[in-house]
Amino acid sequence: MIVDAATKGNSNAMRKKEETHRMAEANRAFAYFR
Repeated sequence: MIVDAATKGNSNAMRKKEETHRMAEANRAFAYFR
């Protein structure tokens, strides 16, 4: 049960990290084309 909660939080953090990374990549592309 404790491990399940830990993995859930970890996956959530990982997803958030990936989202921010993707947004940064998109912003970089937009800045390049601007």
